[in-house]
This record gives sequence, structure tokens and C-alpha cells, in this order.
Amino acid sequence: MKLLLKGYRCETAKCAIEKRGYAPGQHGQRRKKFSEYGIQLREKQKVKRIYGIFEKPFRNYFAHADREKGVTGENLLKSLELRLDNVVYRMGFAPSRNAARQLVRHNHFMVNGKKVNIPSFFLKKGDEIVPSQKKLEKFPIKTALQTIKDKTQPHWLAFDPDTKKGVVQDLPTREDITIPIEEQLIVELYSR
Repeated sequence: MKLLLKGYRCETAKCAIEKRGYAPGQHGQRRKKFSEYGIQLREKQKVKRIYGIFEKPFRNYFAHADREKGVTGENLLKSLELRLDNVVYRMGFAPSRNAARQLVRHNHFMVNGKKVNIPSFFLKKGDEIVPSQKKLEKFPIKTALQTIKDKTQPHWLAFDPDTKKGVVQDLPTREDITIPIEEQLIVELYSR
């Protein structure tokens, strides 16, 4: 399945997933049947790889989502979407979540006027994300600001190209997350 982990490369003909529809190697064309547990585990691994999270933090996100009111799966996806590295990616500052993570780690962004270099920083409604003044002339931010006008952003995020300021206008809903994720399988896996 195409997870768009390589940024712009997944949109070109060089994408590895589009070269073949099966695993590489001599035995790649054999068909595997997965158990119910295997299907649930693959869904969890897919979400972890999409968002670039290891097992223990992912388990903590799930525990936090389970404690909140509402549907656990939707709460989990909402908390993953509100990470700083994901918001930077969704605004269009980076071609992939990995690149956004690196930009955040290198102090390229300020949240509410303070430098933040933690990719897992949890944003709230009304938070402002601004590129650091020192980093505005650096190549990644400079090229992103030129191409950001062409990109469509989710309605829960707003970016003003004149002031170079992004705002989390609202909390994301399940309809805003366009990645093909079946969060119910993850909930079933952790509720064993």
C-alpha cells in the first residue's frame, strides 16, 4: 500500500509501490492469508509508519485517546494529527512527515512566539505556527513558501502567506483525515 513516506517521490513514476504489485524476490508473488490478529497488527504498523512513531509513544497516544470522551479511534487519529511535525507537513512546509520532523528538530518553527523543537509537541485550537525569522531565507522554508499557495490545506488549518503565519483554527474530525486508516482495527488490537 502506498503510504506516501517519501514525499514528492511517491507522486512520480519512481515510486517503488507502482513498480510492482507484489513483494520483491522469488517468493514475492505468493499470496499470504492473514489472521484477524495479523490484519489488526498490520493496520497498527501502517499508522505508526505513516506518522513516524515508535511503539511506546504510540501506546501512550492510544491510552490517552482511550481516557478521553468520545470514540477512541477518532481520538487517537485526532491526537496524531495535532502533533507539530504533522501540522507542519499538512500546512505544506515539508514534502513528507519525515522532512517536517527534521525541520522542527532544527528550530525552524515557533509556536505562539516560542521556539519549539519537539516534533511530538501537541497543538491546541488557536495555536499559531510561524517559521523562525532566522530560517526564512533557508532553502526548505523559502521554497515551501513559494509553493504553499498552490496547495490545498485542511479546513481546520489556516495559513496567511503575507504574515507567514499558520493557525490551528479547529480540531480535526474523522472526515478531515484522508489517509485510508481503519482505526477500529487498532482499537480491537489494543482491547485484547
